[in-house]
Amino acid sequence: MTAALTLDYKVESFALAKPFRISGHVFTDSPVVVVTVSDGIHEGRGEAAGVYYLNDDVAAMTVAIDGVRDAVAGGMTRDALQRLLPAGGARNAIDCALWELEARQSGTPVHALAGLPEPRPLRTTFTLGADDPDVMAAGARDYAQARALKLKLTGDLDMDIARVDAVRAARPDCWIGVDANQGFAIGDLDALITALAAADVKLLEQPLARGREADLDGYQSPIPIAADESVLTLADVDGLAGRFDVVNIKLDKCGGLTEGLAMARRARELGLGVMVGNMVSSSLAMAPAFIVGQLCDIVDLDGPIFLAADRTPAIEYRRGDAWCGEAIWGRG
Repeated sequence: MTAALTLDYKVESFALAKPFRISGHVFTDSPVVVVTVSDGIHEGRGEAAGVYYLNDDVAAMTVAIDGVRDAVAGGMTRDALQRLLPAGGARNAIDCALWELEARQSGTPVHALAGLPEPRPLRTTFTLGADDPDVMAAGARDYAQARALKLKLTGDLDMDIARVDAVRAARPDCWIGVDANQGFAIGDLDALITALAAADVKLLEQPLARGREADLDGYQSPIPIAADESVLTLADVDGLAGRFDVVNIKLDKCGGLTEGLAMARRARELGLGVMVGNMVSSSLAMAPAFIVGQLCDIVDLDGPIFLAADRTPAIEYRRGDAWCGEAIWGRG
């Protein structure tokens, strides 16, 4: 891609239908940056919410985007972008915009540009924010179509176990994973994992704080442990082996579809399981992650369900599966 381009962006905010609680945070809205890159005939778009625990917010993203505007205008490629900007929301938004632009210029679907077969619907988890056990159980029943649930925990061991047990009692039919969001210490894991195993929980995501990865050296868990905050980019993936079983890829963390695909492929080479996740954002952000999801064992692409209103057209949830068509993002 060598033609001169223009880059524009806008800041939007999506209200959440209700507050969403995880360990250490309560969210009431989702501010995002939407980048548009155009060659004067075709345009590509990318949406990013940033990474809240890295202070990668709208202000930081817009500064970073402004800093590469001239480089993009000169026809910057995705490979050049990888070298020019660090991982994070700004690079994610631009990278995804460049993918869509190429798909529209060439008339080739993004999955084909990425060397992937025709996409298939993906079984997605539906997430329950941390709340009283009976509230979470009611939420699990309300997700009538769900075949997979992800529960947010807070690090309060007794309460978290009660949450898991209540949801399992409400939905004995579902695959269940839990996301600890860095809420525990290594000394808590035996008790937590014993309770999770008794409730037939299939995944424990990020139990320890980022920076405490070495605490898992030699730890044997009957439940696969996924790295989320502990793995941001491709450079982190090799260090997961022997500590984690699954890598959770999020495009806002790693800086776009280009690196997300590389992470998924490298994780496979290392024998790690692969998961794709999302920040709470609209269907425009889900669509590139849906491409990564084609390489994944576990898919968590439910961000738009937390919004009071999504974009149109929107991701479709059918009988527990997610489907992103090209009308949302891609060739159009």
